[in-house]
Amino acid sequence: MNLVLVSSLVPVENPSSGFDIANRVVLDGLRALGHRVSVIGYLQPGQTPAYGEDTHLLGELEVTNAKVGRVTKLRWLASALANRTSLSSAKMLKAGEARIEALLQKLLPFDGIILNSVQLPAAYADIFLRYPTIYVAHNVEAQSALENAAAAHGRVERALFEREARNLAKFEQRLTQGASSVWTFSEADRFGFGRPVCDRASVLPLVTQWASPAAAPSAPIQHDLGLLGTWSWKPNRIGLDWFLNAVTPLLPPDMSIVIAGQMTDVPAVAHPGVRFIGRVADARAFICSSAAVPLVARGGTGVQLKTIETFELGMPCVATGAALRGIDALPENCAVADDPAIFAQRLIERVASVRAGNAGRVSGTDFHTAQKTALLSTMERGLNRFAKAEPSPVAETIRRPVERGRAAVVRPVKYSVHEGGRPR
Repeated sequence: MNLVLVSSLVPVENPSSGFDIANRVVLDGLRALGHRVSVIGYLQPGQTPAYGEDTHLLGELEVTNAKVGRVTKLRWLASALANRTSLSSAKMLKAGEARIEALLQKLLPFDGIILNSVQLPAAYADIFLRYPTIYVAHNVEAQSALENAAAAHGRVERALFEREARNLAKFEQRLTQGASSVWTFSEADRFGFGRPVCDRASVLPLVTQWASPAAAPSAPIQHDLGLLGTWSWKPNRIGLDWFLNAVTPLLPPDMSIVIAGQMTDVPAVAHPGVRFIGRVADARAFICSSAAVPLVARGGTGVQLKTIETFELGMPCVATGAALRGIDALPENCAVADDPAIFAQRLIERVASVRAGNAGRVSGTDFHTAQKTALLSTMERGLNRFAKAEPSPVAETIRRPVERGRAAVVRPVKYSVHEGGRPR
């Protein structure tokens, strides 16, 4: 098939965030099945697109709130209010409809569009939904926004998250109902978009890299517990705050706890062993220098890629139930606990075992292989639906601009489902 992947941020050569890792795996999976994939989206500054020859950039764009200034945030908010859209989609409006239309016309003929998460697809839904689509739900974003609202500090922040949730719910409903298939990263999310969608939804197991993971580095243990994440993302921060406030007071004062990753503000912590070190150059090396890994998610939706990476590395860990979304089989060195006292006790046991000379690690190869096999199978079933896809009820025609001098005349182009859903 000839496919188009539409994503707010294009897949990159060296993904680091959970969103980037999932983007790259989806693209690698489509290519591994033998399909040609053209990519449309923005590039985050400092990154290099994966498969650059097939990537069509809308420009460079920093989308992370923690990395931009107050003026940029206010400009995004003003755009969201003026366009009656979500803040996340307002960031995408820089390209403009004409640019999106022109890129799609350039890429014709294609069999369908993979809509990767809600941000860019929602910004130009009227255009994308004229074609057969598959929607990839990294999370149920409206639900995450509501959880953020519940944890917000102050009325203004709460009101903004509630507004975001209302807009995201509207967009997610439209994108999922207009898609021939929906791919989610957890079973809970498969049911998160309502009964009309769940029959067309499938769980897409993930890996953190396409190649089989190399053996975990045998670096000496440098700290007892290592936590790594993008803590500026609200759902991740909720889990970290739970760990720091409810679990660390129950841990021995001589236990070393190192927290790595981007963070907007460093919390005050009474435990003497806690250190915040910011971003690290090598995430795998950092995780492997820990005796054990706490997986501390407490909310949000979608899969926790740090959980998958920990399992691929075979690291001993203790996980909350929320950290195990999208995971069917647990490795033997993973314990599960949601009660803070039990969580703390399991961590103490694992650290003591490793310190006593019991390695505590297992091979992550079988886990990686099983995840990748299931991922490809799920993708193949979803792509087979394109051959049977009807045009989206959003529009019966596709606008095709035909240049006449400097003017463009819009002509309707009918779908031909019998020609693989391509316009003719």
